[in-house]
Amino acid sequence: MSGTTSTTRRSVLKGGLGLAGAVAMPAYLRAQGAPIKVGVLQPLTGALAFDGAQGKLGAEAAIKIINDRGGIKSLGGAKIEIISGDARSTPEGGVAEVERMASEGAVAVLGGFASPICLAATQAAARYDMAYIVDVGVSDQITKRGLKNTFRFAPGFGMVTQQALDNLVKVNDAAGKAAKTVVLVHEDGLFGSGLAKLMQAELPKRGFEILDTIPHPSPARDMTNIALQIRSKNPDLVIPSSYYGEFVLLSRTMQQQKIKPKGIYSVLNGAASNFRFVKEFPEAAENVMDCNHWYDPRKEAAVALRKAVEASGKFFTYNTMLNYSIALLLADAIERAASGDRAKIIAALESSTFADHIMPYGPTKFVEGQNTGAAAVNTQVQGGDIKVIFPDSFANAKPVFPVPA
Repeated sequence: MSGTTSTTRRSVLKGGLGLAGAVAMPAYLRAQGAPIKVGVLQPLTGALAFDGAQGKLGAEAAIKIINDRGGIKSLGGAKIEIISGDARSTPEGGVAEVERMASEGAVAVLGGFASPICLAATQAAARYDMAYIVDVGVSDQITKRGLKNTFRFAPGFGMVTQQALDNLVKVNDAAGKAAKTVVLVHEDGLFGSGLAKLMQAELPKRGFEILDTIPHPSPARDMTNIALQIRSKNPDLVIPSSYYGEFVLLSRTMQQQKIKPKGIYSVLNGAASNFRFVKEFPEAAENVMDCNHWYDPRKEAAVALRKAVEASGKFFTYNTMLNYSIALLLADAIERAASGDRAKIIAALESSTFADHIMPYGPTKFVEGQNTGAAAVNTQVQGGDIKVIFPDSFANAKPVFPVPA
């Protein structure tokens, strides 16, 4: 990062790492510990390469800050050394990279992004008693297998769906129950299929009629047929759960075909809360709502990181936010463990109360591997910007619904 980063980095450091306030001893007075190797696993090639690069960006930014502030103090200022891994957008690729990271001495692994990659990679890491902190992977299967090494910092799709549905009811009630019918569109993998199943069970309980559930592959090259199915059903709401490329394609196809439901209400969507989508396709993005991961704009460190990322010419996405936070979480655990021993790091994560992240979460508390302090937010694209519409505690806009014809 360049340009304004010298200023913004100071701001980030101020709120970034709780243990950073300690004054480090001069290097010549103490022996620096051996580097602590940490795997950063992301899909850097293949269909999910954009998301993977965004996640890696966040982890690298946090680890640079940790090292610049003197490394792991309880280990004599040991620096964190990244072992970068490319999952190649496949579970098999993720497993292969975890195996390599273990052989190269990694004490823990961060990231993974997609649920299938995280599901396979956490299992591989468990064979080496190596802590794995999941960044995004929302499938609840990831944390339901009893793996002691697996920790998910962000909410899974069970938690997010409940919040999304509660807020959808609020939006719809405020609009005089304008929406009654829904079409679900989802990617046909672990993430989208699981989410669609939850939606199918819960939406009717809240007074919505599901007219159709339409799966699609990832990657997908054409959404014309899906758009035509939406047109034929004429729903009040379209609820998509897809990765970035597929949702951009769907929304642009709907725009071109002048398909205009009363609202698009996304859940854990790869594009709907993404500044890249808003910048590149502003008309297709306008008024799209989402319930997703997001940063806390009330936190100085979060605002500073966004400024630094954008000053470097990159987009500030939820992948970046989450990986920045989990790298700090891991550093806090290693600091408290005062050890590079894998088992001790897992134990430190289990007892974590880490709160110096940049997300709108409470203190970290893992129950069966899930951070129960995590929470999603609702956003909406308004006027070419992404606004927070829920929770009320830091919302900076009111929902626009129904969308003006």
